[in-house]
Amino acid sequence: MARIVFIGAGSVEFTKNVLSDILTLPGLGASTLVLHDIDAERLGTAETMANWMVAHLGLPAKVEAHTDRRAAVDGADYVINEIAVGGFEATKIDFEVPARHGVRQTIADTLGIGGIFRALRTIPVMVALGDDLAELAPDALLLNYTNPMTMIPRSVWDGTPFKNVVGICHSVRDTQERLANLVGVPVDEVGFVTAGVNHQAFVLKFEHEGRDLYPRLAEVVEADPKLRATVRAEVFTRFGHFPTESSVHGSEYLPWFLRHDDQVEHFGVQIGAYLEWSRENLDSYAETRRRLAAGEGVEVEPMSELASEIIHSIETGTRRIVHGNVRNDGLISNLPPDACVEVPCVVDRSGVNPTRIGAMPPQLAALNRTFLNVGDLTVRAALEGRRDHVHQAAALDPNTAATLTLPQIHDLVEDMIDAHGDSLPEGIRR
Repeated sequence: MARIVFIGAGSVEFTKNVLSDILTLPGLGASTLVLHDIDAERLGTAETMANWMVAHLGLPAKVEAHTDRRAAVDGADYVINEIAVGGFEATKIDFEVPARHGVRQTIADTLGIGGIFRALRTIPVMVALGDDLAELAPDALLLNYTNPMTMIPRSVWDGTPFKNVVGICHSVRDTQERLANLVGVPVDEVGFVTAGVNHQAFVLKFEHEGRDLYPRLAEVVEADPKLRATVRAEVFTRFGHFPTESSVHGSEYLPWFLRHDDQVEHFGVQIGAYLEWSRENLDSYAETRRRLAAGEGVEVEPMSELASEIIHSIETGTRRIVHGNVRNDGLISNLPPDACVEVPCVVDRSGVNPTRIGAMPPQLAALNRTFLNVGDLTVRAALEGRRDHVHQAAALDPNTAATLTLPQIHDLVEDMIDAHGDSLPEGIRR
């Protein structure tokens, strides 16, 4: 059976969710589950949890745990990446240093100054992983969950010989379910086409039995003051299509919201939301350790995680459509060919097969290009060791540029480089 490797398995709650699916989906219960993390304590917790789950379900699955990444990925069929380089302490830097310069953020992992520096410290690890896979598991499929999604898969494609990388995220699926609920149509009866870049894809087609549902959605938004006072509804109203990311997250990709006190208040944007969530995750991890030590185990509940569903489709031939983040190569004709784009993909025994979209509406492609510009320079900065590209990426970032002057952005970038230190690529760190 399949050898399924978890890179960053010490993200225990997330590992539990994917394991719950793998161990309950028909045909995967005899897999070899390989856990890797550089944090030996967290890895031990994940190993204990995985063994408990396998025993609890009475399955023949095997569990391995390795702090050595090469030993983990050797011979892998699937590699699930969920790393967070630097952990909570690095996340605090991503928020606290920009805040001292007056830059507000909400999640800071996808775009903005926080997203840029999360990418810069993650890309060297991803390049090393890609090199390992090219040597030790050249036929494996790398399924990436780690943000920033437009940058991480691309860094492997551009920086290593390994190319079989697909980024996965829940935002499209969750958005489609939300829209169906808003207009009162069962989601499996709605015809959707959703595409763009991760966290800023747009619902391009929204139909029921050949009828466009967007006019109905506009009526629902207009009739609901609470819904109108969301960033997503504002973008939909101004640009004509609904975006796939939450209002809290989406607000920091654009220049019109976080800079202005009245807009933050009006749209109810939670500044620093991810810091609070990260603290809660630390508490959740501690509780999982306690339960395992007490022999109480964990809840095994199928979660419909995309990684497990993709693996199941390839292993069993069960056809599914998922939204994957893949190299563009003309899939969306008015976005750069080397960009990482999010499109519907057909998954079956043949693998993950992206759908060609054609041209997006020009206003949406224009928004996506402002997003991709930052990622392009950040990836180049990391792969080439170009500090000037870090400064330029920050200067082009919509939220940062709306908040600071160019000299102020320069000072912020230099402070971030000092704060993150040796976690950054050579040529960028001091």
